[in-house]
Amino acid sequence: MPETTLRKSRFDLFGFATLSLALGALQTMLDRGQSQDWFSATEIRIEALVALIAAWLFVVHVATTRHAAFISPSLFRDRNFITGNLFIFVVGAVLFATLALLPPLLQGLMGYPVVLTGLVTAPRGLGTLVAMVILGRLMGRIDSRWLIGAGFLMTAGSVWMMTHFYLQMPQSGVVWSGVLQGFGTGFVYVPLAAITFATLPTQYRNEGTAVFSLVRNIGSSIGISAVVALLTRNTQILHSRLAEHITPYGGGIADGTSLAAVDAAVTRQAAMLAYNNDFQLMLWLALAVLHW
Repeated sequence: MPETTLRKSRFDLFGFATLSLALGALQTMLDRGQSQDWFSATEIRIEALVALIAAWLFVVHVATTRHAAFISPSLFRDRNFITGNLFIFVVGAVLFATLALLPPLLQGLMGYPVVLTGLVTAPRGLGTLVAMVILGRLMGRIDSRWLIGAGFLMTAGSVWMMTHFYLQMPQSGVVWSGVLQGFGTGFVYVPLAAITFATLPTQYRNEGTAVFSLVRNIGSSIGISAVVALLTRNTQILHSRLAEHITPYGGGIADGTSLAAVDAAVTRQAAMLAYNNDFQLMLWLALAVLHW
């Protein structure tokens, strides 16, 4: 391998500080938003304002500084790089949001022990491993766009399977949907990374790799916060709608104990439907990117 050309430049302290502040405030807002009832809380409004101001200062600084910026603006002149980052944002949102939803679904609603939850979700890693082995033979022979499209299609198929989850479902449904999603993720990630950096000049690839990983992590943070917020909101709405159909005459309610049992059953059903709605949202997101 040829020797890498080293470039010495002054550390952009202002750019580093503003970007760090923006990301820190955004992450804190996303992590605490649900527990603080989002923008009804002063804390969340302050964190959002700090994130916006810091991000604006960072963008203005990068665009106007005469010295080497913390992130070179030349990165964003490459069309493949921009497109790849948009796609990896969606991959981060769909993949990590799914991983965030499955454990509480399996343990909280279906009563799976912790070890069993790990065992039924682990095969998705096997799907990714097999996909990467196959991709090693296909890349260079098949247009990478077709491989990425196939990956998003498999990812959409796996999320579609998850929209049909129900409380008494067998373990095989969790395993096979996970394997398919892992397979689709592998088909998307490898060729997408190759396309993202295909036309990027060599001297920008270190920075580009950092930005690529950062965008994926931001996508996962936003995706997880969004689905958790929707899960809580939809569970309450669906519980109210289901409860409207419960009467003392048709529900077998004779005393306080029976009422509590019926309420628990309604809550579990409402939560399951809310999980299905979240999976449906991710399905449409994967299909939208596939269409694009």
